[in-house]
Amino acid sequence: MKVLVTGAAGFIGAAVSQTLAARGDTVIGIDNLNDYYDVNLKLARLKRLEDIEFSGSFEFVKLGVEERDGMEALFETQQFDCVVHLAAQAGVRYSLENPHAYVDANLVGFMNILEGCRHNKIKHLVYASSSSVYGANETMPFSESHNVDHPVSLYAASKKANELMAHTYSHLYQLPTTGLRFFTVYGPWGRPDMALFKFTKAMLAGESIDVYNYGNHRRDFTYIDDIVEGIIRTLDNTATGDPNWRGSDPNPATSKAPFRVYNIGAQNPVNLLHFIETLEKALGVNADKRLLPLQPGDVPDTYADVSRLVADTGYQPSVSVEQGVQSFVDWYRDFYQV
Repeated sequence: MKVLVTGAAGFIGAAVSQTLAARGDTVIGIDNLNDYYDVNLKLARLKRLEDIEFSGSFEFVKLGVEERDGMEALFETQQFDCVVHLAAQAGVRYSLENPHAYVDANLVGFMNILEGCRHNKIKHLVYASSSSVYGANETMPFSESHNVDHPVSLYAASKKANELMAHTYSHLYQLPTTGLRFFTVYGPWGRPDMALFKFTKAMLAGESIDVYNYGNHRRDFTYIDDIVEGIIRTLDNTATGDPNWRGSDPNPATSKAPFRVYNIGAQNPVNLLHFIETLEKALGVNADKRLLPLQPGDVPDTYADVSRLVADTGYQPSVSVEQGVQSFVDWYRDFYQV
């Protein structure tokens, strides 16, 4: 296939691009290389893609999804088979500081993706949603059939909006769309604004770490390799309409239209303090913890029910937190030479 991967210099985007190219697909990766976090890390991910043996299967184009004219031209000239849309303005807390960035990237950008897919006969659009859409919901584990009408951050609201927009295009234009609600992705080449990265950097520098909600968070930490496997399996399993769907008793996860939403997580919530203990063992460093209250926009716990994704695609997360944290630490020490 010829696949467009947006956010290709990002954590998940680079890993997905590598896997697609390695199996023989032609990948066009785009990214605007913004400075939300260290651009050098994004460039290093791209260099890794360009340096390995399948580099001829990957081509990078610097382009932001919010750039309407550029996106229209890209779709028209490249004629993709499928799209994996991972570009977004990420981060719950940053959405409190710079809300306009989320409108530009996550709403305007997604609109440009949908229009490109519609007008160029894309066979399947797989896009990143987020576990944050569950918001104020306290029923565990989170299921795709649960109501997600109470987001607690603009980031979450933008991801919920993406799901609604995707359904509209699936309904009106029979565009197959699949949304994946990611649960706390971590691992080598990860994002510097995520807890594991920030904790590791601070602990190795002898600095204290900020632990919100007094460490009482539980997170369904999901290793990057498991996430990539789920994305690829989903991409290869094109969304179809659900013949059993009824408007009198609507299931939010499916539709008569070719539309689906899946959780993608480890289905194993881990207490944040245990996660930190695991990191301490991997680093050989004890953390100086500053226990702080819950931050605005955060949810206390996440826990994914992935049974629908398992049943439909055969997805099976396999990497434990102990394995995943050690792999991240090994990468971090090598990449930053510490």
